[in-house]
Amino acid sequence: MDARLEAIRDTVLARNPGEAEFHQAVVEVFESLGPVHDRHPEFLEAAILERLCEPERQIIFRVPWTDDQGRVQINRGFRVEFNSALGPYKGGLRFHPSVYLGIVKFLGFEQIFKNALTGMPIGGGKGGSDFDPRGRSDAEVMRFCQSFMTELYRHIGEYTDVPAGDIGVGGREIGYLFGQYKRITNRYESGVLTGKGISWGGSLVRPEATGFGTVIFTEEMLKTRGTSFDGQRVVVSGSGNVAINAVAKAQSLGATVVACSDSSGYIVDEAGIDVGLLRQVKELERGRLKDYALRRSGVAYVEAGSVWDVDATVALPCATQNELDGDAAARLVRNGLVAIGEGANMPSTREAVAVFQEAGVLFGPGKAANAGGVATSALEMQQNASRDSWSFEHTEQRLTDIMVGIHHRCASTADEYGEPGNYVLGANIGGFVKVADAMLAQGLI
Repeated sequence: MDARLEAIRDTVLARNPGEAEFHQAVVEVFESLGPVHDRHPEFLEAAILERLCEPERQIIFRVPWTDDQGRVQINRGFRVEFNSALGPYKGGLRFHPSVYLGIVKFLGFEQIFKNALTGMPIGGGKGGSDFDPRGRSDAEVMRFCQSFMTELYRHIGEYTDVPAGDIGVGGREIGYLFGQYKRITNRYESGVLTGKGISWGGSLVRPEATGFGTVIFTEEMLKTRGTSFDGQRVVVSGSGNVAINAVAKAQSLGATVVACSDSSGYIVDEAGIDVGLLRQVKELERGRLKDYALRRSGVAYVEAGSVWDVDATVALPCATQNELDGDAAARLVRNGLVAIGEGANMPSTREAVAVFQEAGVLFGPGKAANAGGVATSALEMQQNASRDSWSFEHTEQRLTDIMVGIHHRCASTADEYGEPGNYVLGANIGGFVKVADAMLAQGLI
């Protein structure tokens, strides 16, 4: 790391003790930025990095609700409004037991750069709760969401902060949250949340966007080596919305996706994942992958194993942070990996990234490769602002154009700074410079 940035890094880590994921995200960005400050000493003079690492606002609140037995439950809610230099705060809400302030800050920090790379006028933020919707009835989820929004509503708005979904927050949760916001404010403010239902302000392609976008970005990386998804053997981690749509898009481009996973284990389907059956089991029935294996011949189900033990030429980690470590990366490389596109936020550890880069594997970091979701959320905001509704084909083409543009921005920035093919450096510098310029222009904020 550049010596000028080490003191700043140490101060940031000391000011945020115990937030391991946030520390990891900060260090990864700092390691890329030395060359930027050689060209732009004004960024150091204006303390851009120090300001960028301190959220503009951090909100923590109590969320009381009652379960179906009438018992009072208490959860904790978060919203970190990180940076609004480019536009209103934009980022999802995550409902999962692992959520704490450090997770939300890591996600919000990554969102600053991700949103900047899209070219859309959106700042960075993130939120969520340690509430676990799994196993809860619709009525319990509704009561929790209503209580959560009863506090959150005062901090959000279409020109202020626009949340969306993330892990544990899908169309059902967004619906309950929007309903409560409308009930409290007496305003039909469509642009206050994205990921809404199609019939009441949502955007076509939004459910598919993150998975589709990851594959589109990875396809652009493959093109730089004169190849494509056609004929690739692909492994995907996860089996939620992002993973399912990554499977569907990869197979539409001629790949064979042979494996995916959930928290209990993984399946290997050498014939290629049956996307229709996977959707039936995971989205409609809220079942497990072992149910998929029971219904389809020739499928192996491995309980409590690592999906990264399955050999692949392309890997798409679409589950959660730090799911792919250095040992798993080394196995993938030995088994012939050509490219990896991160569909989740920071799913690869620092050790894994180093393994991939040293082996010459094409590596698309999450802040670039999985930006399709937030990009399409911004398109949903455009449609809401104009009271318009676009076709699936038009929206998908806009998404494709944005992802191709992100790839070009990352690749050209890496070339400009003497690191051709280094998408980590390209994404970090490309996003940082855009935000830093805006912060300088707007004065000391």
